Amino acid sequence: MSSQRFCFLMRNLRFDNFTDREQRREIDKLAAIRELFEIILHNFQTNFIPSEYLTIDEQLISFRGRCSFRQYIPSKPARYGIKIFALVDVKNAYTYNLEVYVGTQPDGPYKINNSPNNVVTRLVQPIEGTKRNITIDNWFTSLPLVLQLLEEKKLTVVGTMRRNKTCIPKQFADPKNRPINSSLFGFPKDCTLTSYVPKKNKVVIAVSTLHHDNNIDPTTGDKKKPDIITFYNQTKCGVDRLDQMCSLYDVARNSRRWPLTIFFNLLNISCINALNVYSANKNYAKVNRADFLETLALCLIRPNTERRILNKNLPKSIRFRGRKLLGLEKETETEKNVKTKRPGGVGKCHLCGRARNKSTRNSCETCYKWACNDHLKYICDCCFNKKHQYSTSSDEMDTN
Repeated sequence: MSSQRFCFLMRNLRFDNFTDREQRREIDKLAAIRELFEIILHNFQTNFIPSEYLTIDEQLISFRGRCSFRQYIPSKPARYGIKIFALVDVKNAYTYNLEVYVGTQPDGPYKINNSPNNVVTRLVQPIEGTKRNITIDNWFTSLPLVLQLLEEKKLTVVGTMRRNKTCIPKQFADPKNRPINSSLFGFPKDCTLTSYVPKKNKVVIAVSTLHHDNNIDPTTGDKKKPDIITFYNQTKCGVDRLDQMCSLYDVARNSRRWPLTIFFNLLNISCINALNVYSANKNYAKVNRADFLETLALCLIRPNTERRILNKNLPKSIRFRGRKLLGLEKETETEKNVKTKRPGGVGKCHLCGRARNKSTRNSCETCYKWACNDHLKYICDCCFNKKHQYSTSSDEMDTN
């Protein structure tokens, strides 16, 4: 596919019906991609069973175009972008649920409360009652939320808390006059509160409904970190790991249209989830991600490529490339000529050299390099068939 064709498709790619878009926008800011977004989330939640440990955090997808819910977060690498809350499996970075932050929605079925407690409650709906554990940071964590998830959703929570929470005792929040690497433990109803001093004048406060003791992790040595802190550090990075994996094989392209930006992010996440599903079906055998993505792409384009190689209205070179891409050993027809033309293309002959700098519209069918008439050879179908049969028999002899 040419760059011009690809850009044309990107400009015209839409995910909803244009005729009633304005009507849907009156009640939903995410109307331009809502239907596709919900279909993908449904597939995420019906094709994989997550592990017992999940985490909730936010993504910031880089975007600098016009968007009413674009966010500025200076602590993030992108700084400007679209914020998405994600529920991710800690063990394999499988994304189980997503929610795009769009600010205050208009009155209607999509108007929701964006407080941290409500965001967490909506994200954990697919796994409520399963007794899994959720790890969250101090932006989400509060004592009422932790107890609510335990009592109503049957989910345990491990998370850090801010010092200014009114439910935290003063001696837990004040690090002064406390020795370094010291810990305090409290045991409110059905949960454990811990306060740890990693260095002078700094305190880390965490709450857990999974732990019910004051154990210190012996592997931390002189730091004497509580088990709750160690567990939090081990399970908090699910979304960060997801971001790293997305950036490693990123399919996104720069765009000023926010629906396309969200679509590219969904593609990245879908590829990671597909790899996890494939690996689970193979008893978690080690799978090379680059090879998997290449195979996945070929499987997706195979049906369309099989139709195109049978279309005689297409140039012979395109049909040949399609057969080569599909790995067909034999061609369905003897249509391959040494000389071919690229529609609308002009190049310099790679055999003439810079001195002559000869322009041509012809190219070699084998290597696809530009070549002028002086450096091309013609061959009839009869001779081509003989040559093809000879090369095939030679390969068989070499194999034997």
